[in-house]
Amino acid sequence: MDVFEAVRTRLEVKEFSGRRVPDEVRLRILEAARLSPSGRNSQHWRFVLVDGREALSKLADISFSGRWVAGADFAVIVITDPNYQWNRLDAGRAIADMQLVAWEEGVGSRIYTGFDERAMRDMFSIPPNMEVTAVVGFGYPNRRIVGRKDRLPLDRIAYGGRFGEPLRIPR
Repeated sequence: MDVFEAVRTRLEVKEFSGRRVPDEVRLRILEAARLSPSGRNSQHWRFVLVDGREALSKLADISFSGRWVAGADFAVIVITDPNYQWNRLDAGRAIADMQLVAWEEGVGSRIYTGFDERAMRDMFSIPPNMEVTAVVGFGYPNRRIVGRKDRLPLDRIAYGGRFGEPLRIPR
């Protein structure tokens, strides 16, 4: 699958089949995070892979917006150094790369950011000087994903030269 096709077709998935994602695919997903760019090449992000029904259930129990993660095959906790002002941007770049590589392999994903931070830190031994930035759940979708993204047209969100000026790129 080419990159544009992955971007065009990838949707957030929160219902998973229960089929196990092979270790080599998990490693490719984590490798995509490692290879992601970071501000000043700081590479300040860290990633905790969480798998197994019990651990995923505990992760779901401490979530306000990601209880669905209990049904994922595995999750990745994305941790960043808040001393870098671009830490959340770098987390987003790593997450996007993980999600695109996963999608290429037929693995769906979804992110969430609502969780009990103290419980997260205690449960996964996250150092106090690091920020728990997001959690990404991964797994094979429980059904074939077909549909279209509900997005505004390009001429409503992209401008030429100045905000509000029409984009003048021939189609």
